Amino acid sequence: MKKISRDSPNLNAYAESWVGTIKREVLNHFVVFGFRHLEHLVHTYVRYLNSVRVHSTLGNNPVKRGEPPPDPEITRRDGVVCHSWLGGLLRHYERAA
Repeated sequence: MKKISRDSPNLNAYAESWVGTIKREVLNHFVVFGFRHLEHLVHTYVRYLNSVRVHSTLGNNPVKRGEPPPDPEITRRDGVVCHSWLGGLLRHYERAA
């Protein structure tokens, strides 16, 4: 295995893309008050991303069908259910059963 310099261009392209995504979609909207608060924000976003949000490369399906983030707020209006997390920053809509 050949080692490459840590400051090589595109060395961590996927990691940098993910960090940019979470910064734009979550962290830019909050003032983080400590490590535990940051952990909560990141953990909730990752659970939302993997269990609720659809991905076009997967045929508009979530990465895995799992337990959505805890304690969603549910609002019913005209047969549509809105689940929201992180104070309404992340939302998911679906038809009521």
